[in-house]
Amino acid sequence: MTVTLRPLDPGADTPAIHRWVTEDRAGFWGMGNCDLARVEEIYSYIDEQEHLAAYVFEVDDTPVGVLQTYDPEVDEIGQWYDRRAGDVGVHLLLADHPARAGRTNEVIAAGLTFLSAQPGCARLVFEPDARNELSVAMMERIGAQRGPLVQMRTSLTEKPAQFFFLEVR
Repeated sequence: MTVTLRPLDPGADTPAIHRWVTEDRAGFWGMGNCDLARVEEIYSYIDEQEHLAAYVFEVDDTPVGVLQTYDPEVDEIGQWYDRRAGDVGVHLLLADHPARAGRTNEVIAAGLTFLSAQPGCARLVFEPDARNELSVAMMERIGAQRGPLVQMRTSLTEKPAQFFFLEVR
């Protein structure tokens, strides 16, 4: 089994991502009501921004998830916690796909390795919805340190955000 990450291609990857984000299990992702065109618009916007990036996880060349990053110095999420130089914000969505079954730990490990190798990255910042028990448990499993719990309101979301931090250097 080989896990890789590649840059997300909004045109080519939108159909798979649309399926993933509109599943009930992806409700915390906040795109459940988006049609195909809106999903492509969102990921095209991300692709155009210097402070944002999106990648596709693949297991043996089969797409199984999305990894998004943001620069907390630029992104509005950064106003909700004490930022540090070298912070990289992370959003993660794993698909319910047979190619990922039983391989979640390897997929997450590949993502963490990829992120920690990014130039200047010193700490990963996660802010899952505090009600998302699976994400919170995953943060604890990877050894991330619990940070503040805030009632986050941004242009894209409103949620009780539980911050987690993972030192990579």
